[in-house]
Amino acid sequence: MKAEFINGQIVMHSPVRRGQLEVNMRLSHLLYMYATLHDLGNVSSEKALIALSRNDYEPDICFWHKEKTKDFNPDTIVHPVPDFIVEILSKSTRKNDRTIKFNDYAAHGVAEYWMIDYTKLTVEQFRLEKDKYVLQKIHTVGDRIKSSVIAGFEIAVEAIFETSAYLTENKRIGSR
Repeated sequence: MKAEFINGQIVMHSPVRRGQLEVNMRLSHLLYMYATLHDLGNVSSEKALIALSRNDYEPDICFWHKEKTKDFNPDTIVHPVPDFIVEILSKSTRKNDRTIKFNDYAAHGVAEYWMIDYTKLTVEQFRLEKDKYVLQKIHTVGDRIKSSVIAGFEIAVEAIFETSAYLTENKRIGSR
């Protein structure tokens, strides 16, 4: 069962809706394939525990640059602060994703944070500047989104939400 430790309480998460699950699978796969092909670092989805000074989280998607992953091994349970985090918003997590997690991730130096709303088909892209997140853009279908942390990673926003666009980006990334 997915649980997080937030402000002194254990927060249990219910199973995710199919739309949220598919968004997670598409984006985490594209990130994983890209990072692996270019030997950039490690991508994990949902069950990677990160322990921050006050709270413990299992973000939907995390990326760590290669230098942070040198101590990862098959028995690693607690991971260091990621360089990049994605949270996929749901009714039950939206408030924490936008407040407590938003502030904690910034305070601990997560350089880039994406919040995805799979019902509105949007990706809010934040970049850390002087210990605070600055909104770069709210991306919608028709846009391309480029990570400021994962060198060269750029995809069509619709690849996160639509199977045909995902397959196109998958082929493009795989052919590099």
